[in-house]
Amino acid sequence: MRNVDSTTKSSGRGPKGPPSSELDDVWRALGNPWRRHILDLVRDHPRTTGELAEACDGIGRFAVMQHLKVLEEARLVIPRREGRKRYNHLNPVPIQRIHERWVRKYEGQWADALIGLKKTLEEESDAVSGSAG
Repeated sequence: MRNVDSTTKSSGRGPKGPPSSELDDVWRALGNPWRRHILDLVRDHPRTTGELAEACDGIGRFAVMQHLKVLEEARLVIPRREGRKRYNHLNPVPIQRIHERWVRKYEGQWADALIGLKKTLEEESDAVSGSAG
């Protein structure tokens, strides 16, 4: 039986995966807790790389810079230089695109299901109340 996850490294051929998406870099960037922490830090206002390095106590400045590079490639952070300082701004657009693709599509279905559940529970409650009286 063939392993679906394996690829042949010598030829570079292997099973074809789904087509890549512009959101792949965003998912990859969001998959790391330090990068999510950095995004939380720049959510309210831009921060310099030095401020981010201080706030990320468990890792060094170089690691923060590497994480910022991944966030930039995913367009989640937009850097702006002022003299020697580099300010990192949150770009919420890629996150909004994920929301539109993965959440908004199902919001109506979830709301309908909750309304249906509420109606069913109310009907059952009325039936129990009616039979008790």
